[in-house]
Amino acid sequence: MFTLEIAGKAIAVTNADEDQAQELFTSEGFKDDLVSFRSENKPLWDGSAALKVRRSLEDEIEAFDDILDSDEEFEEEEEEDEDGDDGIDVVFLVEIDEMGDDA
Repeated sequence: MFTLEIAGKAIAVTNADEDQAQELFTSEGFKDDLVSFRSENKPLWDGSAALKVRRSLEDEIEAFDDILDSDEEFEEEEEEDEDGDDGIDVVFLVEIDEMGDDA
């Protein structure tokens, strides 16, 4: 698993492999989300701080597993993924303020 870190703070974890995680976390769409998503009424990313993708620490992996285990919707989606979807998941490690319907 790999973690996205911004300004020394772990923001998100994915179960993608290293190349997929790098591509996902540095994609323009994900960057747009990071600027628009807010935590404690501040954007997750200011648009200029370096984005670092690194191997996840044990506590980040545990948080990822705990969140997915407790998410009933994930269980339904996981069943759909067995039909050929890539099954890559992303979990935010910070509290995300309420998102709009288009997020």
